[in-house]
Amino acid sequence: MAPDKFRGTASASDVAQSMSAVLLSAGYEVETFPMSDGGEGLLEVFDGSLKKVLVTSATGKRISASYKMHGDTAIVEMATAAGLALVGGALNYDPMAATTRGVGELIKAAVFAGAKRVIVGCGGSATTDGGLGAIEALEPVVRLKGTELVVACDVETLFRNAAREFAPQKGATPAQVALLSLRLEALERQYRSRFGVDVSSLKGGGAAGGLAGGLAAIGGRLVSGFEVVAEANGIYEALEGASLIVTGEGYLDAQSYRGKVVGHVTSIASDHSIPLLVIVGDCDQEVLAQRGDTSKIFSLVAQVGEELAFESTLDSVKEVLKSALISNGLWSV
Repeated sequence: MAPDKFRGTASASDVAQSMSAVLLSAGYEVETFPMSDGGEGLLEVFDGSLKKVLVTSATGKRISASYKMHGDTAIVEMATAAGLALVGGALNYDPMAATTRGVGELIKAAVFAGAKRVIVGCGGSATTDGGLGAIEALEPVVRLKGTELVVACDVETLFRNAAREFAPQKGATPAQVALLSLRLEALERQYRSRFGVDVSSLKGGGAAGGLAGGLAAIGGRLVSGFEVVAEANGIYEALEGASLIVTGEGYLDAQSYRGKVVGHVTSIASDHSIPLLVIVGDCDQEVLAQRGDTSKIFSLVAQVGEELAFESTLDSVKEVLKSALISNGLWSV
């Protein structure tokens, strides 16, 4: 079991446990690996002690955010400080002013607490500030000397394209998207001049509205968020002898296959010739139509209806997974 969260309704751990219950009743031996691509839910899949810090939210308010310490490694989930879910709805969106300052404050707190390695999950952001707010909070950036900064990306978008691809979902109008794009291009030049780092061609530099690129400018190393989690939880070691993989997420769309959990797990299953089932809350019909084999993708909304899918997500996961196993001849093992 290797699902992502079902955003807004169920955590990856809860989904994995619900899936596990079904597979155990079908006679399987089960291993669960709650996954994250670096977005919301990253803290949940890592062990460690939770630390709370007062930081600046994306809207400039002071809020309590968290990071985890595991030995001398800190795990920072940017969405706990500057996440879109914290803004409070569309009426509060301010795409031009939204800041990542709080993310920098979290990183600073972790470094001051003794972290020698900081993993920053980039996903679920309300921001398109190119990471400038975070960098300002970390000044002088020399304070990071001797700290390994790992930037876990959930997309492959380039830095200057972050506004065009993601700002509209953060409330930006077409005119604001154009202005944000110009601002990101200016930041590319600024980071190159100031830090000697060209972020323009970095794969994933546009993650979290360019936060990833900004952190790369001050020494961060961009990596796949999925791979960071996979390395930590040992999922690759569990593949030997596996007869089935089950994954899932809240909404399947084009981005699901560009750096997200479902796309990575689908590739793993294909590479190892292991049967795969994908359970999702709902899915983009156009994307579904473009998939070569849709017989392994099962939508809660399509099978139990929107109301149950949202209000009884975990029970719906169990029902739909059982149906998927039976329809694919995988119930009797």
